[in-house]
Amino acid sequence: MNPLNHVAIIMDGNGRWGLKYKNSRNEGHRAGLRTVEKIIRESIKNNIKFLTLFAFSTENWKRPKKEINFLFNLLENFLQNKIDDLYNQNIKLKILGKKNFPKKINKLLYLSEKKTFKNNRLQVNLALNYGSKSELINAFKSIKKNKDKITEKTLSKHLLTKNIPDPDILIRTGNTKRLSNFLLWQIAYTEIFFEKKLWPAFNEADYNKIITNYKKIKRNFGNI
Repeated sequence: MNPLNHVAIIMDGNGRWGLKYKNSRNEGHRAGLRTVEKIIRESIKNNIKFLTLFAFSTENWKRPKKEINFLFNLLENFLQNKIDDLYNQNIKLKILGKKNFPKKINKLLYLSEKKTFKNNRLQVNLALNYGSKSELINAFKSIKKNKDKITEKTLSKHLLTKNIPDPDILIRTGNTKRLSNFLLWQIAYTEIFFEKKLWPAFNEADYNKIITNYKKIKRNFGNI
């Protein structure tokens, strides 16, 4: 049975779900946040140590300003209202991406990371303003600046995921089969599961079904 240490998720389908069921993309984002809380709880039950959630990509800035502002407000409210709960549950929050958001959100992100830094039950990596190509370019620039030798090990040390094991599982909801510039280096040997359900409709049973299927897979890592 395969050990499961790290799950990464592309949470796709919020807007489509919102339009279909609530006539509002924003309501889809709100519902998607409730799914996030469910999956965090279920990850703890399954003794998963790392959960990486793709929340906002470098490409998402192309979306309508009103939708971006709503997402920022949703994030702000989540940090203000839920960070104490995360802390009390011994959950660590880490942000992957450039923190060039409004000052208030940047401050909340910093304080949230600081408050939960020593927690170790589950580490939730929130990919915000994240793009894998940009991450790799910055890593190579950092290697060059430090005059380090380019190796796989060195490159990994200069990524935003430094000290985080590569994902065992990548889940993408929303019936879309692409990686969307997410953890391209880190998922070289990750088992990928594409889920038809839109993110707000994804539930604990769906999550556990994927985990069960993953544990049955024969993982060779290039071997026979």
